[in-house]
Formats: sequence, C-alpha cells, structure tokens
Amino acid sequence: MGIKVAKRSTVDAFRVMDVMRAAQDAEQAGRAVYHLEVGQPGTPAPAAAREAVKQALDAQTLGYTMALGTDELRQGISDLYQRWYGIDLPASRIAVTQGASGAFALAFLTAFDAGDSVALATPGYPCYRNILNALGLKSVEIMTGPETQYQPTVEALDALAEPIDGLIIASPSNPTGSMLSPEDFTAISDWCQRNGVRLISDEIYHGLTYGTPETTAAAVNPDAIVINSFSKYFSMTGWRVGWLAMPENMMRSLERLQGNMTICTPAISQIAALGALNATDELDSLREGYRRNRTILRQALLDGGISEISSPDGAFYLYANVSHLTDDAVALCSRILDETGIAITPGADFDTKRGQNFIRLSYCTDEASVQTAAKLLTRWLRDQH
Repeated sequence: MGIKVAKRSTVDAFRVMDVMRAAQDAEQAGRAVYHLEVGQPGTPAPAAAREAVKQALDAQTLGYTMALGTDELRQGISDLYQRWYGIDLPASRIAVTQGASGAFALAFLTAFDAGDSVALATPGYPCYRNILNALGLKSVEIMTGPETQYQPTVEALDALAEPIDGLIIASPSNPTGSMLSPEDFTAISDWCQRNGVRLISDEIYHGLTYGTPETTAAAVNPDAIVINSFSKYFSMTGWRVGWLAMPENMMRSLERLQGNMTICTPAISQIAALGALNATDELDSLREGYRRNRTILRQALLDGGISEISSPDGAFYLYANVSHLTDDAVALCSRILDETGIAITPGADFDTKRGQNFIRLSYCTDEASVQTAAKLLTRWLRDQH
C-alpha cells in the first residue's frame, strides 16, 4: 500500500488552463489562434511600471520586503481608494499579496475555521470553490441567472437552507461581467452585518466598467474583506501582485500567515505595481478598447443566432447560452478551436450543474484579433443551423 495523497488536493481542474494548453499546441503547430479563452489583457505592463523595474534592477538589491508589502506600495494603494472612491482607507489596513489568488487563500485562512460555510454565486469564478474546498471549508452555491443579472440577492440569501459564515461577491463578476447596483450592493452588505456573516468582495475588475458605478465594500462594510489585483485593469497578470484590505483587528493574523506561507510578494513586482499606479491615461485607453471589443463580439454572437448573452457592465467577458447547439460545451469549444482557431472557455468551469450549456468569451485581446475572430465565429455558428 502506497503512502497517501491528501484528499484536499482532489479539487476540480481549472478548465481554462486546458484550453490555453490546446491553443498553445495549435500555435506551435503553425496555426493562427485567436485568444478569447483567458482573462488576460493582451498588452504588457504599463510603460511606467516597466520603467520603474529597469531603474530598480540597477539600483536595488531586491531582497525581502516586509510581509505585508512595502510602505510605499501600501500607501499608493491607499491613495488609489481616495482617487477612485473618495474614501480614506489607511495603509495599515492593506496587505500586498501574491496575486488575488494568494489573497483569497490568505483571506479564507484569516476569516474562517475548517468546516465553516461560505456562500458564492453560481456561475462564478471556480477557484473560489476550489480553494475553499482545499482548505476544508464548505462552499454553498447560490444559483443565479439572467433574471438577477447573475448576481445574488437578499431574497436568495434569506432562502438558504442553513446559516453561513461568509459570502463572496464579485462586481463586476467573472464569467458574466455583471454588476450589482450600488443599492443592491449595500443591501447585501447590510444583510451580512445583520446576520454576522463575513463579506468578502472580489473587486479585481474595478477600473474596467462601462457606465455602472463601482461600489467597494470598504466604503459600506467595516467588517468586509476586499480583494483586488494588478492583473486586470493594470494589465499585469504575470507579475502576480494583488492586495487585501481588512479590518485592523485581522491584520496581525494576516501578517503571521503571509510571513509563514510566502514571506512576501516579490520585490520587483511591488516596484512595478507602484509604477503602474501612475499610468491612468494609458490604462483608461485600454479600457476603451475593451469597450469596442465588447460591442464587436456581442454582435457576432447575435448574428450567429445566440440570443441569451450576459449584459456585461464591467470586466471583459461575455457569457452565452449555447444549449441550442450542445449539451457538451467542452466538446463544442474543442470543435471551434479545431475548425476556426478561436479559443473559447466552456461554461463548465463556472457552473458545474448548468455550465455545459454555456461558453465564456474574453474580449481583452487586441481589437484586430477580436474583429477577425468575430467574423470567423459568426460564419461558423451560422453553418451549424
């Protein structure tokens, strides 16, 4: 009998990574591939971030930083909250993390004990559920649909069969791009406070909205945990730098966990992130490109006969119902890649019960690629009728 492998490691695979691998294999075989599968901007870190790194490589040793991050970056993030939301979020309540993914693990470990229950909307980002399960926490799905903009409601929370210890919300969300209105956001926050539920707000797509105002939980709930990242708006996925905002009484616990688990976020990534905070004009122009891509790709789906599409107020995704074409979205996406070169993520990543009827398309690549992919996709979809 062999030595055991921990059951906590048997979480679901993140299928988008499989799609990325298949797309990479196709490219290496010499095929043209249009990347609509991954939520990764097709642009490098902003110029100010890259310049800061160049200077640091010659001038600094780039050793460990403090576990919670450099004072300069924590203060820079604090200043960002004043600019974006008009609130005073002290740097002492901010921790720099190894991406939002690292922030989630640290947040869950700081806020919950093994066996606690944390609710989340479905469809939703699969790594919430997978990280919770790996840490011995119970994930409670709140099934949502277009009638609520794929967001949880107070009514759905009231209808839960058992009490919960935490609630994760994402506005804008992945995979739908939907948002909570400020009123609905506040109502859910108030429900959490009344019921002693820890609110965790995933805000990594803030800065990427198209008309609906963003609400940060830091402005409405003193007990909330806020998670954000330099990956999306700041176009720095591979640098792996995010942040947490927490109540003061949780910061020492967070510091101990971070110091033991990762020591700190890489110094060079923190320097790049600090530079990126000064790149607003460049980054806002990228957002306007995403806005154009959204229009192009949504019209392509409509022209191809897909009528149920999420109404993305933010992020850079479309979530589309393809049940008239398949009940196996994984196979459908594989066919589309093989026959058109377009890489798309199956909805099974985001909804284990209904996801085989959905696909997610990301529109944060360059506009020329989106235009070409849109034409190819419309033609392919029409050929299926």
